[in-house]
Amino acid sequence: MIKAVVWDIGNVFALWEPEAHYDRLIGPDRRARLFAEANLHEMNEAIDLGTHSRDAAYSHAEKFPEWRAEIRRWHDDWTRMFSTPVPGTSDLMLELNATGARSVALSNFGANTLAAAKEYIPALNTFAQEFVSAHLGVVKPYPAIYAALEDGTGLSGEALIFTDDRAENIEVAAERGWKTHLFQGAGDWRDRLVAEGMLPER
Repeated sequence: MIKAVVWDIGNVFALWEPEAHYDRLIGPDRRARLFAEANLHEMNEAIDLGTHSRDAAYSHAEKFPEWRAEIRRWHDDWTRMFSTPVPGTSDLMLELNATGARSVALSNFGANTLAAAKEYIPALNTFAQEFVSAHLGVVKPYPAIYAALEDGTGLSGEALIFTDDRAENIEVAAERGWKTHLFQGAGDWRDRLVAEGMLPER
């Protein structure tokens, strides 16, 4: 029996769109150069592991003077990169919570950036528990973050159902016996929750 529904956040509640944002700022060609030369996703992993986004971006910018202004915008423009809601997800979570179900977050996310996201995505404030990489010092898909959730909730195996937009994150959960769902939209996710008996059909 499922006792907790585990949710990823990025690309589930809102789209994570750094490339699209920089394409608008500097054009696709310069953006491709910037991301290749300065490895911004590697920098972002430091944020996911607990470094404040300003500290990470501004210190990284000093390593690449040609791109200093653009790299700093990773922090300065962060809310613009995570500002497009995924249709229906917040409403679905609130509908599920209203049934008494237990919703738990499992996400690679920065501490200060998650606080910012909660200001404009109110549903993110309604998790019963949060297991966030910045607080735990480990990111998905490393098994330790899944183990932290099991320890923190007291649940494991088929007592958990987890949705995430990345197949590699789903695979590790499945290896631990969790029920899983590759997120491709709120409609499909709701259908799965209906199939699991957690929500009524419309």
